[in-house]
Amino acid sequence: MKDQRKLKTHELKRKTISEFKTSRKVPVVIVLDNVRSLNNIGSIFRTCDALGVESIYLCGISATPPHAEIYKTALGAEDSVDWKYFNETSQAIEYLKMKGFGIYALEQTTESIDIRNFTPIPNKKYAFVFGNEMKGVSQEVIYSCDNSIEIPQFGTKHSFNVS
Repeated sequence: MKDQRKLKTHELKRKTISEFKTSRKVPVVIVLDNVRSLNNIGSIFRTCDALGVESIYLCGISATPPHAEIYKTALGAEDSVDWKYFNETSQAIEYLKMKGFGIYALEQTTESIDIRNFTPIPNKKYAFVFGNEMKGVSQEVIYSCDNSIEIPQFGTKHSFNVS
């Protein structure tokens, strides 16, 4: 495929921030339970922008924009993706439950569902909780979730990087 070439930026036809803000989103909220790395937070903003996620909820020690360290990896996605801050992750989950979201921790638990077996219900809203880089999702938060989802791993490490 020697005629194949990378697209130029203008050929990608990306939305402006204002177009993105008013566009239809995937009915998903990403909840960060005490994520400590600002680079990870920035990467999550960028991924949420790419996927058209509705919002990010930053909780506890998770830093909030504007911040130079978040910007390094978000590259402006912190301006396009809606976000809220909650002092406690439990407050975010309570708020999401009142709004009718299904709440799932991304964590290895005794009852976790293999991600390959998770089938989202059409038109249902979901919130996915991601945990601290060292401790994962807190046990208190796991108790308040509807269930947990596990991503199978086949190497020697027991966890993925949150971003």
